[in-house]
Amino acid sequence: MAKTESKKSEAPVAPDPRKVKAVTKYVRIAPRKLRLVIDTIRKRPALEAVGILSLMPRKGARIAVKTLRSAIANAKNLGLDEKRLIVSDIRADGGPVMKRFMSRSKGRAERILKRSSHLTVIVSEGRKVWGGEAPEEAKAKKKQAVKAAS
Repeated sequence: MAKTESKKSEAPVAPDPRKVKAVTKYVRIAPRKLRLVIDTIRKRPALEAVGILSLMPRKGARIAVKTLRSAIANAKNLGLDEKRLIVSDIRADGGPVMKRFMSRSKGRAERILKRSSHLTVIVSEGRKVWGGEAPEEAKAKKKQAVKAAS
């Protein structure tokens, strides 16, 4: 006799809708050099991070700002407020390594490792608006001020 299994009608677990991701893969820069740049913008408002990166004179900053702008655009497409976005997670993981050899004296050879990176940027919608307060918080403060005055 066959067992009858009860099917659970659970909805599939969706990822957090308030987080948006952008990934750039196979970038020809060492992850170590990229991490020097991205450590400066972690946990900052996204628009402020774009400003910081655009002023940095490093190759990694150009790559990171491109990926960050892509994440912001993805968030806008999903209906998130651009002014509330913060860089919740940003990481540079190692990609494939090209191995090359350079000749040295006395017939020897040295290995050269040409590293690549995968850059992942995750932005999420925060409570505060960058450069001011959230509209809900401003309304609540106004109501409290009116109640206190009367």
